[in-house]
Amino acid sequence: GIRNLKDLEPSYCSHTAFIQYTKSSLKIKLNYYYIFFVKGNMRRHSFGVAFLFLLTTLLNVNAGFFSEPETLVTCGSIIKLQHSSTKYRLHSHEVAYGSGSGQQSVTSFEGSDDANSYWVVTGPNGGGCAQGTALKTGDVIRLQHMGTRKWLHSHLHKSPLSGNQEVSCYGGDTASDTGDHWKLDLDKASQWTKDSKMRLAHVDTGAYLGTHDKKFNRPIAGQQEVYAKKTKEHNGWWLATEGVYFPIPGSGNEEEL
Repeated sequence: GIRNLKDLEPSYCSHTAFIQYTKSSLKIKLNYYYIFFVKGNMRRHSFGVAFLFLLTTLLNVNAGFFSEPETLVTCGSIIKLQHSSTKYRLHSHEVAYGSGSGQQSVTSFEGSDDANSYWVVTGPNGGGCAQGTALKTGDVIRLQHMGTRKWLHSHLHKSPLSGNQEVSCYGGDTASDTGDHWKLDLDKASQWTKDSKMRLAHVDTGAYLGTHDKKFNRPIAGQQEVYAKKTKEHNGWWLATEGVYFPIPGSGNEEEL
């Protein structure tokens, strides 16, 4: 009979690993089959392998039924935005541009563990957006830099490296204007969700937030230029990644992610 996992065929191990990522309620049922086929006194376990292969194939076909619900990006959420192509994260700090507006610079940063890459999702200036409100294509938001309390902003100054439209951080808790407004443009989802592609269009100018591999020297060496551009292009895709996501009130998902 089978004494331990070392006695299992490689394909059996891979299917078992897949099962461990299913919902806990389903895992309990599958563990029953594991006990039957692995710990039972079976001289041959080929039938058990074939059964679990069929079972996990059915799970894969019905993945949408068994998978956890998608995490919504809602008003009040504190998030990092990762650039889809370069994997750098939208970032700011108390370093001013040496040209253009001279306002606080916005860059993209390679590391995933820097606190200066956190942004708070809020509604438009004067419009309000209750914590936990779901967001969709066409909604206007502001992003407030968590560290400095300034707003993601754009205007008609030229960006320092590429000559596109400059993106900066501006204002504060009591100072904001329409230059801080960005409109959501989702790729496929009906609502903004974690790890799904989206664009941000600057409301005043119609330009899209982007970044590329053009990098600064000191004092922010290695960080990429962030800019806005009026054409839709692959450099305009972003994803919400690490952060604290506030659920819709009463949804039953009252846990921090």
